This record gives sequence, structure tokens and C-alpha cells, in this order.
Amino acid sequence: METNLKNLVEALLFSADNPLTEKQLLKFFSDEEKPEMADLKAALAELEKDYEDRGIALIKVASGYRFQVKERWSPWIVKMWDEKPHKYSRALLETLALIAYRQPITRGEIEDIRGVAVSTNIIRTLEEREWVRVVGHKEVPGRPALLATTKGFLDYFGLNSLQQLPSLPEVMDLDSVQLEKTQEELEPIVAVEETITETDIDSDLEVPELEEAVAEMDD
Repeated sequence: METNLKNLVEALLFSADNPLTEKQLLKFFSDEEKPEMADLKAALAELEKDYEDRGIALIKVASGYRFQVKERWSPWIVKMWDEKPHKYSRALLETLALIAYRQPITRGEIEDIRGVAVSTNIIRTLEEREWVRVVGHKEVPGRPALLATTKGFLDYFGLNSLQQLPSLPEVMDLDSVQLEKTQEELEPIVAVEETITETDIDSDLEVPELEEAVAEMDD
């Protein structure tokens, strides 16, 4: 592996405002100096290994590769900012959890499972955070909107795909599900596919809060 390539990729990722995919990284090279995709992937793999024992890590999320502080150091890092983390209501967390695990899902279906109405403000907040978007309409009277998570949702929770969501029991009925809450299992969550393969979607919400919301829906 040519050291210059690895160092250049490292510099590009550190300088980028957003995650970068392999194809986006290749665009920074002229035709004459552009590396082979295999060499670029090897450079990324070496960088991931280089940072294994460091305070930051190179991770792949739905929108590409990015450097981020390792979760274990977050209690110290948050002290650098005066602004307090956002606090979200239990209703919002339950709604987000249902969308994440049952997508695509309509607002009415969420209300049926939760047993209470879903506030318009909740849906608006999730859309403004770019965690949720409308992916279509259900072919029933009224054609209600179908909601699904986005790449932004996956990026925020440090996930590469929905497959990395904490697993549910084989019976996927959320009305009767109880999730076990262990710090090891609650790895960061969030972009779904295009029709649940490649859609679009970072801060303070913790995955434990989201799972807790799912677990409490049967209480």
C-alpha cells in the first residue's frame, strides 16, 4: 500500500463536512493519478486498522466513510459544549422506533399499535431532523403516506444499513415485543434503501432510548 494514498485519503476524510463514499473519494483524483478501486479500498481498510487503538475511529455509515470519536469517550467530549443534548418525548421515540422496525408504515398503523393519536408535530420533527421521509402511499381509501427512515437516520446512529439495527425476536409484531437493553447490544443505529435500499438522511439521541421505547410499548 502506497503510504501517500493512505495519507491523502485520511486528509480528505478529516477535511470533509460529510461522509464520503469510495466513488466520491475517487473524484478528487485526476485521471492520471486516480488509484484503482481495489487500492482505495485497501487504503481505507488500513486506516480503519490504524485507528483501532485510538480515541477516534474510521467507520462506514450509510452515506460513506467518516471519522468520529469513539462512543466510550462521549461522556468527556460532551463537556466541551455548553448546549445540552436534545431531549425527545417518549411518544416521539416510540413513533421513530415503529417506523424503523416496521417500515414502510402509515401514521394510522402507528396509532393502531400505540393506541393513541400521533401528533403532527412528531412527524414534522422527524422529517425536519431528516430521519424519516414519505416513500409512497398505501393503496387503500385516502391513500395514506408510507413512512420510512432515511440515510440521515442511519448516519446519525452510526449505521451502515438497517441490518445493523438491534435485532428483534423472530416474531416481528412490535405490539408484543420485549427488547433486552444491554449496553453492548445497543450499538449506534441509520439510511434505508431506495425503496428500502437507498433513501436519503447526525447529535444527541442515544440508541438505548430508542430501544427502550420499543420495549415499553407492551407495558
